[in-house]
Amino acid sequence: MQLPIVQPTPIVLKYGDEFRSCFKDCRQFNHFRNYLTGLMVLENKSMANIARCLLESADKTNLSRFFSESPWQQKQINDRRVQQMKEAVKTYRRRRDMAALIIDDTLCEHAGDLFEYVARHYHHAEDRYPLSHNLVTSHYVCGQIRFPLDFLIYRRYEEQTRWEEFVKKLLPDRQIPKAKKARQQFHKEVAPLLLLDEEFRAAHEQFKTKITLAKILLEQAIDHNLSFEVVLFDGWYLAQEFVTAIELAEKDWISVLKKNRNLEVNSFVLKDEDGKVISLPSPHIKVEELVPLIPSTAFRPIQVKDKTYWCFSRNLAIPVLGKVRLVISFDNPQLEGNFVILISNRLDWSAELIVQTYLLRWPIETFYQDSKGQLGLDEYRMRTAEAFQKHWCLVFVAYSFLHLHSLELSHQKGLVLPSKPLEKFVVNKVKHWFSLSSLWFMSFLIQVNLSMRFFAYSLRSKVFPHDSTFFSNFSKFTTIE
Repeated sequence: MQLPIVQPTPIVLKYGDEFRSCFKDCRQFNHFRNYLTGLMVLENKSMANIARCLLESADKTNLSRFFSESPWQQKQINDRRVQQMKEAVKTYRRRRDMAALIIDDTLCEHAGDLFEYVARHYHHAEDRYPLSHNLVTSHYVCGQIRFPLDFLIYRRYEEQTRWEEFVKKLLPDRQIPKAKKARQQFHKEVAPLLLLDEEFRAAHEQFKTKITLAKILLEQAIDHNLSFEVVLFDGWYLAQEFVTAIELAEKDWISVLKKNRNLEVNSFVLKDEDGKVISLPSPHIKVEELVPLIPSTAFRPIQVKDKTYWCFSRNLAIPVLGKVRLVISFDNPQLEGNFVILISNRLDWSAELIVQTYLLRWPIETFYQDSKGQLGLDEYRMRTAEAFQKHWCLVFVAYSFLHLHSLELSHQKGLVLPSKPLEKFVVNKVKHWFSLSSLWFMSFLIQVNLSMRFFAYSLRSKVFPHDSTFFSNFSKFTTIE
C-alpha cells in the first residue's frame, strides 16, 4: 500500500527550518520539505511517485517545476547544510578523534540515454561499462561524525566534447576504432585536427579530469573551514597533481597503491631472514614482484580494534611521487591470499596508525550504499543536469538530517553508531541496529508516525499536532532484551 504524505516528517520539521531563507516563498519551501519526506519514507523514491503521494497537492506537476523552473540554488542549499552540520556536531567531536576528508566516486546507472551528461563509465568492481552518471564526492569523518560535503559530476571526454560527432563532421573518411587501445591511439592522431575547430576547442577546454575534480573538492572542503588532518582516497586518485595540492594545503594523505606500480630499488634495502641483503633488479621493481621476496619474519602483527593484520612497512621512493611510507598488509599470519598496499606522505607514521587511519575511509562506502538503497540517490528520472543535481543535493540533505538525529540518539544512550553498510549490519548486529536507529530503521519509524497521523486525519479531517514524545521515547519499544 502506498503511504500518503500528509505533512513533513518530524525530522524534517526539526532540522529544515534553517533552509527557509534559501527559497523564494513558502510553496518552494514546502516542496523542499515534502521531497525530503518522500526520500525518507517511500519505497519508490522517484519524483513522480512522491508527487502522487502528496495529499495536499492538487497539481502533481508542481514538484516537477520545483526542480526545473524554481530559482533556488543547489550550492546555497549545500553550503547551508554543511554549515548546519559543522555547528550541530561540535558537541559530538572528541579531541582524540582524527578528522579525515575522503574523496571517491560512484555510478548512478540508467537504462536509457536521454539524460544529459549520461555516458558509459567504467564500473571497476564489475568490469563493465554501464550507461550512468559518475558522481565524484567528498566526505567528512571524525569519530562518530560522518557526512557528505560536496559533489561534482565527471563527464567523459567523448561525451562532453561530442568527439564522435566532430570526427564524423571534420574527418568523414576516417573510421573510428572500437578496440580500446586503437581508439586511444586514434584520439592522439586526430586531436590536432579537431582542435582547429573553434567549437570543439571550446568544449575541449571545459573538460576536467577526475584528478582536477578531486582538487576542486579539496578546495571546497577547505573553504567550508572544516578541520581535518588527512585526506584519504583510493588508487584511482593517486596522482602527483593531487598529492601536491594536498601537501600545499598542509594536509597529510593516505592512498591505496596499485600492485603494478614501480618502486625505486635504490631507495631502500631488503634483507632475508639471515640478515643478508637481497639483490633486486634495478632500477625499478613492481610491488607485486617485491612481495614474494619479503621474508615472513619482516611482517609484524598489528591490532586495529578487534582485527589483527600482518604488515611490512618501509620508507622508499616511487617514481613521480617521491619518498613515501609503504605498508603491505595481509589479514592472516600465513601471508596468503590478497594483500593491500597503502602509502602515505607521513614517513614517521607506524604501520598501525596508517592502517587505522585509512579504515576511516569506509563510511563513504556505506554512505553510497545507504543513499542509494534507502534514499534514492540513483532513483531519479529528471533528464536535465540542473534537475538531477538538485536531486542529489536533497539526498545529501536527507542523509545529513538522519545522521544528526542518530547522533542525538546515540548521545542520549551512550551508544556507538554503525560503521558497516546496512545489509551487513542487519546480519551481524541486529540488536545494535534497532537501538541505534540506522537510516532504514529511521525511515520505518517515520512511516509509523506518518501512518498514525494519516489515521488521525481520516477520523478528524485534520492532522494531529506533532507529538514530540514519539521519537524521544522510541527506544522504549525498540530495545531488545
